[in-house]
Amino acid sequence: MTSKFTELAIDCADPSGLARFWCAVLGYEVQDDGEGEGEDGVVTIGSPLVPEGRSRPGPVPPTLTFARVPEGKTVKNRLHMDLNPTDTDQEAEVRRVLALGARPADVGQTGDESWVTLADPEGNEFCILASRHP
Repeated sequence: MTSKFTELAIDCADPSGLARFWCAVLGYEVQDDGEGEGEDGVVTIGSPLVPEGRSRPGPVPPTLTFARVPEGKTVKNRLHMDLNPTDTDQEAEVRRVLALGARPADVGQTGDESWVTLADPEGNEFCILASRHP
């Protein structure tokens, strides 16, 4: 028996705003806007192609769940997402994601990396890869 990666939880100050950013980046849609009982400040987004991944037997795109927390981000992420452009090259994808609200992030790169490190509107680092595909 094994486990399946179905969800990534992200603490943030503005769940709705961060969910909108990541929906635009990933082509996801809001699956739960946090308006339900007992869901104060939690928004879940996921792929429109796989609305419910838990009951599927194979791999599924994970959902992202954004939860409101009182404290801000203070240090570099210990875990981050790597993104692969699907229908464009790395340079064009970096420009698109920057236009959506990302910003360059310095986490100690040397300048020789094949990826570009960015941060989302709340400072969470992620990378856009050049040529590595799953």
